[in-house]
Amino acid sequence: MRQKAEKESQPEGEEERPKQYSWDQREKVDPKDFMFSGLKDETVGRLPGKVAGQQFLIQDCENCNIYIFDHSATVTIDDCTNCVIFLGPVKGSVFFRNCRDCKCALACQQFRVRDCRKLEVFLCCATQPIIESSAHIKFGCFQWYYPELAFQFKDAGLSIFNNTWSNIHDFTPVSGELNWSLLPEDAVVEDHVPLPTTEELKAIRLSTEASKSIVPVSRGQRQKNSDESCLVVLFAGDYTIANARKLIDEMVGKGFFLVQTKEVSMKAEDAQRVFREKAPDFLPLLNKGCQLIVNEIFNGTKMFVSESKETAPGDVDSFYNFADIQMGI
Repeated sequence: MRQKAEKESQPEGEEERPKQYSWDQREKVDPKDFMFSGLKDETVGRLPGKVAGQQFLIQDCENCNIYIFDHSATVTIDDCTNCVIFLGPVKGSVFFRNCRDCKCALACQQFRVRDCRKLEVFLCCATQPIIESSAHIKFGCFQWYYPELAFQFKDAGLSIFNNTWSNIHDFTPVSGELNWSLLPEDAVVEDHVPLPTTEELKAIRLSTEASKSIVPVSRGQRQKNSDESCLVVLFAGDYTIANARKLIDEMVGKGFFLVQTKEVSMKAEDAQRVFREKAPDFLPLLNKGCQLIVNEIFNGTKMFVSESKETAPGDVDSFYNFADIQMGI
């Protein structure tokens, strides 16, 4: 009835205005702004803030240097030959298909290669990297820095400590052959993925030095030089990330090797499994971490916290980073 009354009250000859919906007011996205296609002998890229979490496509490029200095949703690379590719943090998957002789550096949640030959990849990947129907794929640990990179990791929902770059799964292994290998530990990143040379991209303050890398440079699955090792655990706090980085830098400086890092949620049963007979010493830290969060959220508010019989003491979520540090010889 209200719609009918509004229609009747509308002046004669005046057309009814179309309805406006929230999705009509969104900024229109041109897919061509998030694609490099059919390029040859070019250096191209996107500056920080220019991709802003969109999907990106790279296809049919030859002899190109391609740099995406921003975070994205997913990236697909198809039919590229002899290209250098850098990708900032990718929230979802990076998928290479039918590519040859490419050298890459990238960070992502999932990494997959299919029908590819001779790729070199400096990788940060939160899950196990996968290759399929591919050969001569070489992997190294991601080590890059530019000022916006740490924030882009956060925007992409990735942790700098969760990197399984060397734990490769081959869906199509060949008996007696290995379709993948690790790059030499002393490989120089810029010899494989050089810094951009165009004036626009050179304006970004870039570094490939291991000591400056946003992602801690780890040895991964490389053969250990010693049977001596230790596990370092940092419980959640105000400066956990900074403390973890400082600890890693100082221990590496003293001749230790970083094998692996991990950021996970820990409950009481997890602590029991990891620390075994020492677990009771660490359960109060889990409780303390939770209580600090509660205090911060409800600062100035009177709180009463009861513990039910169904909930075991210490059964709370916390975060910790651990680094397997191997003694150098």
